[in-house]
Amino acid sequence: MDSSSAAGDLGAAVNDPQLQHFIEVETQKQRFQQLVHQMTELCWEKCMDKPGPKLDSRAETCFVNCVERFIDTSQFILNRLEQTQKSKSAFSENLSD
Repeated sequence: MDSSSAAGDLGAAVNDPQLQHFIEVETQKQRFQQLVHQMTELCWEKCMDKPGPKLDSRAETCFVNCVERFIDTSQFILNRLEQTQKSKSAFSENLSD
C-alpha cells in the first residue's frame, strides 16, 4: 500500500459518520473514567484516615459529601464553559453582522 492510498483511506474514515460517532462515544467514556478516577483519588485522600475492615460513619459521610461536591463543582464548571462558549459565538456572530 502506498502513502497516497493510505491517505485516501484515512480521508474516507474521517468522513464516516459511524466512525465519528464511535470515536465521540469512546472519548466520552474515557473522560468519564478519568473523572471517576480523579474523584476517587481526591475523596480517598480526603476521607480515609486509616483503612480498616469497615467504613465508619464519619468516613462514609465524608465520602458522600466529597462525591456530591465533586459532581456539583464539575457541573458548575461545565455550565460556565458552555455559557462562555455561547457568549463567544454570539459575540463573533455580532461582529460578522
